[in-house]
Amino acid sequence: MTLAVTSCIQEEPLNDECDIEAIKVLVDNPDQFFFHATDAEKAVLSTDSVIIFSVRSHADLKALALNMTITEGATMVPASGSIQDFSHGPVLYTVTSQDGRWQRRYWISFVPTSVTVSDTLKIDFENYELDSKGSYYVWYQPEQVGTSTTDWATGNAGFKLSRSSALPDEYPTMPEANGYDGAALHLKTRDTGSLGSRIGKPIAAGNFYLGEFDLSIALLSPLKATRFGKPFNRRPVKMSGYYKYTPGPTFIDKNKKPIPGRTDVGSIYAVFYRNHDAQGNSVMLFGDDVQTNPNIVAIAKVGDIHATTQWTPFEVEFSYNSDVDLELLEEYGYNFTIVFSSSVDGDMFEGAIDSEMYVDKVRVVCTHQE
Repeated sequence: MTLAVTSCIQEEPLNDECDIEAIKVLVDNPDQFFFHATDAEKAVLSTDSVIIFSVRSHADLKALALNMTITEGATMVPASGSIQDFSHGPVLYTVTSQDGRWQRRYWISFVPTSVTVSDTLKIDFENYELDSKGSYYVWYQPEQVGTSTTDWATGNAGFKLSRSSALPDEYPTMPEANGYDGAALHLKTRDTGSLGSRIGKPIAAGNFYLGEFDLSIALLSPLKATRFGKPFNRRPVKMSGYYKYTPGPTFIDKNKKPIPGRTDVGSIYAVFYRNHDAQGNSVMLFGDDVQTNPNIVAIAKVGDIHATTQWTPFEVEFSYNSDVDLELLEEYGYNFTIVFSSSVDGDMFEGAIDSEMYVDKVRVVCTHQE
């Protein structure tokens, strides 16, 4: 009887399993470290020995703690919850079974990953008003992806210097209530009058661009008065929209001399560029280098703005001459501008008076790395 009881209460054998069953990464802001907060936790299959977490490209991997769930009675080195440096590659975790007879090794790593998401900058020209003195129209853009400011610029303020008596609808840049879809942009090359003719600036092309217009130097240095670009944190890929264009009857040079056989054309283009040079100096594009500055990374240019009285679609891809630095992009190290003009050589004060261009429903498709 005594021997039978003794055999019934014999101790259970020690556990011979040595698995990691689940991992939770302990970070303060998981939704900023991972693409989704739920990615901080991972169930581990019994067949897994290499475990990889995908994290955002800017994630700091130098001091991470992992909370491990392992099989009952097992031990692990490094210990669960200990701080480890994953910035140099995988870290080896070794799990030993309770009975000490078995071990499993797990290589755990964190891989910074860039995920490309698409954004579209929508420019519909719906938001405009008269300036504070009621002289000419100004536009504003509701906050959208990628932009740090919403200011659009025109040369209307410069035109006022030569034609101060002009009504708002007699300026080079105006709204058009009946566009392709709602309001549109209306650009018209204007005669600058006697003052403009005397100083070799007989025309003012209708223009509209993302940037600033410096009125203080408009007469003395007009090409420097146009400051193109605003900080941007997206990679532009493609630009599209609709236009109508009618060239004026007579093309003239800056001395107001007709040039026989030459027909005016409009201009639509966009430029993406680094806003600092190699020495760290700030870079802004002006009228004299907006398409030639060495800091330019990509240009999209609509090549044939031909005469048409119908709304005509355009679509053009950005042509890149160098790679985009994703970290610099995230820090707004690039500027972006989009430019419309009723006379392609209006910046040189050459073109045809009464050339008209209407533009609407412009879209700039961008990608962004996360």
